[in-house]
Amino acid sequence: MKKTQLTVRGLILGDGTPKICVPLTAADREELERQVDRIMEGPFDLTEWRADFYRQTDDELWVEHALAFLRGRLGDRPILFTFRTKEEGGERSIAMEEYETLSERAAGSGSADLVDIELNRGEERLRRMAERIHAHGGKLVASFHDFAGTPSAEKIAILLTKMQELGADITKAAVMPQSEEDVLALLDASVLMKRQYADRPYITMAMGRLGAVSRLCGALTGSAVTFATAGKASAPGQLDADLVARLIPLLQI
Repeated sequence: MKKTQLTVRGLILGDGTPKICVPLTAADREELERQVDRIMEGPFDLTEWRADFYRQTDDELWVEHALAFLRGRLGDRPILFTFRTKEEGGERSIAMEEYETLSERAAGSGSADLVDIELNRGEERLRRMAERIHAHGGKLVASFHDFAGTPSAEKIAILLTKMQELGADITKAAVMPQSEEDVLALLDASVLMKRQYADRPYITMAMGRLGAVSRLCGALTGSAVTFATAGKASAPGQLDADLVARLIPLLQI
C-alpha cells in the first residue's frame, strides 16, 4: 500500500525521517513563555501544546490567546493542540462536550495546525471531530494510549487502520511495555503498517525506559514523529531533544 505523506507548514511527515516534536506542559502564561524560550534554543520540528496542563483558564478565550502567542513565537513551526484526558494519561478529566468544543476552537483559531483526538472517546466522536476539524482547515491526529500494557502487534495495527478509516490524517499508538516482547510487538506493528496497511503517516511508541528504543528508530519502523523533551516530559520515557537530534541521523537507512 502506498503511504501518503502529509505536509504541514512546509514540514513533510512520513518521508522516512522522523520529526522531533517537543511538548509544552506549562500551567500558566508565564511558564509557557519560559518553555517556548527554552525550546527555541534547541532542535525541534514541531511542538505539541498540552492544554490539559494549563490552569490559567479564567478567560473564555484562553485557548485562542495561548495559541496566538505560540504562533507568534514559533513562526512556521507546526503546532499540535492536545487536551489529553485523565483517562488516557493526561492531567484532567472534562466533559466530552467541553473536550469537543476546545478541540474545535483550537482548529478554528488559525494558529493550531493539528488537533489530537483520542480513539477511546468513541469512534463516532472521532469521525465527527475529523469532519469538524477538516472544515476549519486543520488536520486530525487520532491517538490511542494504553498505560497498562501492550496489545498484540496485530491489534495495534487494527487500531491504527481503524483510525485511518475514521478520517484521521495521522494515526498514533502509544503503549506501556511490561517486557522486551512487548517492545518488539510495538515495533512489529509499526513495520506491519509500513509494509501493508498505512496510507498516511502514523506515529508509534513504547513508553517508559524499556521502550525508549522505539523513540529513535522511526526510520526503520516508519513512525513519522518522535516526542522529545526540552524540560518537563509529557509522557514516560521521553528522551532529551538534543540527544534525539544527534542520534536520528545515525539511524537513517
